[in-house]
Amino acid sequence: MSRSHLLLTLAGLAALGTGGCALTRTPADYAAARARMVQQQLEARGIRDPRVLAAMGKVPRHEFVSERYQSQAYNDSPLPIGEQQTISQPYIVAFMTEQLQLKGNERVLEVGTGSGYQAAVLAEICRDVYTIEIIDQLATAARETLERLGYRMVRVRTGDGYRGWPEVAPFDAIIVTAAPDHVPQPLIDQLKIGGRMIVPVGEANQELIRLTKTADGVREERLLPVRFVPMTGEAQTRPQ
Repeated sequence: MSRSHLLLTLAGLAALGTGGCALTRTPADYAAARARMVQQQLEARGIRDPRVLAAMGKVPRHEFVSERYQSQAYNDSPLPIGEQQTISQPYIVAFMTEQLQLKGNERVLEVGTGSGYQAAVLAEICRDVYTIEIIDQLATAARETLERLGYRMVRVRTGDGYRGWPEVAPFDAIIVTAAPDHVPQPLIDQLKIGGRMIVPVGEANQELIRLTKTADGVREERLLPVRFVPMTGEAQTRPQ
């Protein structure tokens, strides 16, 4: 084997080692990487909702990260987006979205806009998406990315998501993408009867929880252990 061939082989193995996707550059490369992501990371792990799979196969995740990380956008991992925040692993985005059990006509609130990627996935499935981000720089960047990609129906607000978005409540579903140490009561209050909320709860040890609001109270289901950045703002200062 020649030295050049050896170097190319090692480079290919390194790319595969980051999640099975070689470096991608053209739109066709990114589309192929998304298709592999859906098949190998989502369908292979039990994601079945055709709306979720279609959304994950359509939304260009590489557009929601900096150029430095675009070649890794369809790998099986979270990625930095600045301000000590991350874009979630594709499987977690798909899993949380599927657990909301969306049918297509819902009004959904997202707490923790981050890059805007989760909001774009939701916008491919449901009627109205409202998303709140406490870090203004991220909210501004997410709004610009969503508008540039045509997701103008997503409403983005800078603010503390602990209190939700009361003036446009109630919501059919709420998804929280940062971890408080307790479930915020204002978010429960803004769910419709029959509505569902997905939220990671905990500090060192976190669990992803689905809450379903009924006429008789709130039903809680524990789904799986996770690791999210902590929810900041009132979630950290509110007395217990």
